[in-house]
Amino acid sequence: MKTFTLTRPDDCHLHVRSGALLKAVLPHTARQFARAIIMPNLKPPVTTVAQALVYRDEILQAIPADLSFEPLMTLYLTSATTLEEIERAAQSEHIYAFKLYPAGATTNSDAGVADVTSIYSLLAALEKQDIPLLIHGEVTDTECDIFDREKQFIDQYLIDIVKHFPNLRMVLEHVTTKEAVQFVESANSTVAATITPQHLLFNRNAMLSGGIKPHYYCLPILKRETHRQALVQAAISGNAKFFLGTDSAPHLTHLKVNACGCAGCYTAFGAMELYAEIFEQANALDKLEGFASFYGADFYRLPRNIGTITLQKQTWTIPAQYDEITPLKAGEELTWKII
Repeated sequence: MKTFTLTRPDDCHLHVRSGALLKAVLPHTARQFARAIIMPNLKPPVTTVAQALVYRDEILQAIPADLSFEPLMTLYLTSATTLEEIERAAQSEHIYAFKLYPAGATTNSDAGVADVTSIYSLLAALEKQDIPLLIHGEVTDTECDIFDREKQFIDQYLIDIVKHFPNLRMVLEHVTTKEAVQFVESANSTVAATITPQHLLFNRNAMLSGGIKPHYYCLPILKRETHRQALVQAAISGNAKFFLGTDSAPHLTHLKVNACGCAGCYTAFGAMELYAEIFEQANALDKLEGFASFYGADFYRLPRNIGTITLQKQTWTIPAQYDEITPLKAGEELTWKII
């Protein structure tokens, strides 16, 4: 296959930051994705509808004139979130979900929830208003091994959440383990998951073998090869519960290459090229359109996009830097390119 055309996709988990960084990275997303679910973990976090609308305007102003792109906004769920704010979110045409970060789980998550069981009244309100809950599914207990935090979150919290709120639509973001895949597969139809390119491409050896490689460090952290294989099988399965979410997370290089480097992989520069390579390696390019273009839109009850993008079989080298950001696989080759 020399070229491959698919319905223009959506990125159902994206960080675009703000200010100069936003302007630097947004064109990479807008050239390939029609829409993206925008993460709210700025400093300060986006916790109200009013803040989200201001942020949305900033994103719209950063879209290049020759590209079309729609940011789908989310709110950061905290213990201080009010029932009134949830109702305002339900009434807004621009708010698509609330994001749950366990406090301290990842970048800019300090304002997150320390005890998930303490916000059940808020989850009940989300269920009533039919607003999806997006979950960074990791415990933050220091006694829990970092490679077990996702499984522990499922066992400790998620099973109970699904039981108590069976009609709450929820996405277990950036799943990384076979246990997470099995949980989503066995849960009811309201539970879905996003999968990133880095978790499909790499196991933890890529980050740790032969020296620590900070640009492969993300949270949830890369896992064993058996988990990577389970993710690939879920992505290519045609199961509509699994869809594309890059979790592309730009950080300036000096903040990644640091004594305490930031978590996050920058993949927006070539997200669809990365996914195409993954699906081709699994002999499943025919499954990419559903994963990238249909299932996420269906979950969020959005119309499927009308336009298309075309990828061509073409080898190119990933630049070493994009505006002081080191991309994933910097200096390496990809075999597909958007034309």
